[in-house]
Amino acid sequence: MGLIGGIIELFFGGGRNVLRETAAVFRENADSAAQRDADARAQAMVQFGAEFAVQRQGRFDRFIDGLNRLPRPALALGTLGLFVSAMVDPIWFAARMQGIALVPEPLWWLLGVIVSFYFGARHQMKSQEFQRSLAETAARTPQVVANIAAIREFRHDTPGAADPGPDVRLAAETAHPEDNAALEHWRGLRQT
Repeated sequence: MGLIGGIIELFFGGGRNVLRETAAVFRENADSAAQRDADARAQAMVQFGAEFAVQRQGRFDRFIDGLNRLPRPALALGTLGLFVSAMVDPIWFAARMQGIALVPEPLWWLLGVIVSFYFGARHQMKSQEFQRSLAETAARTPQVVANIAAIREFRHDTPGAADPGPDVRLAAETAHPEDNAALEHWRGLRQT
């Protein structure tokens, strides 16, 4: 018993675990790695929060925020303005388009890259929303088809739409349409 106790004391005695310490040399401790990762993310969130928590109330900040909102409406209104100018003064419009024809191709590529980066993220977000709405609509299709079929059963020309079911009294009343009190009253008013 002394030998086994001595071996266990060698490996695990004094608050140590030689096996764990040896394994830590060759493999990262998953718990410690997860804790470091969580701490790094928490610090990043604190940094982002501090960055966006600053209240910018100066004129320059408001001016820059306004400039950031201008490109989309400016491009849309500018394009509509080109259509209007083509109708109002075709010669002026043709002269401007001849000037655009002289723009070198690398500049067009640069403009395409800038516009793609500016609008690309918004386009991707909107296309993902569109795909999601298509999936939701497709998921509702069987219910809509069932609803339409149920509605069509209520049409007046559908066979059995006025079926009284197991009610014998109602079936007898529907067999004799001349027993309609309102219709009889109306006929009586017409005859006088």
